[in-house]
Amino acid sequence: MQNGLAFDVAVIGAGVFGAWTAYLIRKSGASVILIDQYGAGNKLSSSGGETRIIRAGYGPDEIYSRSATRSLELWCHLGQQVGLRLFHRTGVLWMAGQQDAYSMNTLETFERMNVAFERLTSTELSRRFPQIEARSIAWAILELEAGVLMARQGVSAAVKAARREGVEYVEDSVLPPQGKGWLESVATVGGKRVSAGTFVFACGPWLPKAFPEILGRLIRVTRQEAFYFGVPSDDSRFASPAMPVWIDFNDLVYAIPDVAGGGFKLAIDAHGPEFDPDKGDRVATREGLAAVRKYLSLRVPALANAPLLGSEVCQYENTSNGDFLIDRHPTRENIWLVGGGSGHGFKHGPAVGEYLVKRMSGGSDVEPRFSLTSKATMHRRSVY
Repeated sequence: MQNGLAFDVAVIGAGVFGAWTAYLIRKSGASVILIDQYGAGNKLSSSGGETRIIRAGYGPDEIYSRSATRSLELWCHLGQQVGLRLFHRTGVLWMAGQQDAYSMNTLETFERMNVAFERLTSTELSRRFPQIEARSIAWAILELEAGVLMARQGVSAAVKAARREGVEYVEDSVLPPQGKGWLESVATVGGKRVSAGTFVFACGPWLPKAFPEILGRLIRVTRQEAFYFGVPSDDSRFASPAMPVWIDFNDLVYAIPDVAGGGFKLAIDAHGPEFDPDKGDRVATREGLAAVRKYLSLRVPALANAPLLGSEVCQYENTSNGDFLIDRHPTRENIWLVGGGSGHGFKHGPAVGEYLVKRMSGGSDVEPRFSLTSKATMHRRSVY
């Protein structure tokens, strides 16, 4: 890339939202440059790590159920293109309390959308998955076509596909845009000057840093820990197909079975403390590990003393209620702000890219829930 080289669109951030956006914009015919400061799927990004859950279950939020269903189609197609297995169909098990409105709403959504599922009583759950202690679970939903995405590989694959289509890909750090009005170009730490007709900032936890006056109080970045435990080589109970992904909303915990030799993954999904993606400590805490082991001793007692294989510290970038942000800058017409994955966003990368391409071309209805004006400073999570 030469200094001052111009593109139709510049996408800043090669996480899952940025990578898919760049790829799909390029397929629409525009010239595109994709810039990331650390590289696609890097460990500092919210799109890093090995695995993510993909599921259509979203309670009453059918908008995300449909987005996840469409995204799964595109993830599988991408995997075929690049010759990688990016999706593992493990099923996703939802553990419910007796009067669980979110799970009941999920059932209603599944029925409207013809999503394949089974409803299990506590007795059926224990018989089907005896490795899970289910005495405190009233009932459950098994979403049959859901499962696990290979996160780091998936983001890298999207960037690879984008480059094959002609997207220019650069690893450099973009400085926050200065001034007001129409943005002509951005500068990089490496001394580049990138001009474009449209700029898409999809830089995850760095989005509030790029636009502090707009997003500093609207997107809250939190520190999240995930742990991987070893399972015996001769014990298949904790790998697919014997064990699905499962989500325990009562305790805000999710687990991913051993996929591709990665170990049994468990994380507490409650929002952690505020976190700086540049300076924050990336070492998991003893307190976090103790909390996870305590939960394992209750829910999966056979793994209570399983060896720790590793841990990850990543971040959520949360909007006030968990809805995405996909909207124009309020005063700079050729800047788009894309983010607010809020912990559940990874799976939706393909659908987010499609929505943005349609919005940019004027061919899509505006979804009010993705608008900047819908975001608030008081954080009350409602989308999971």
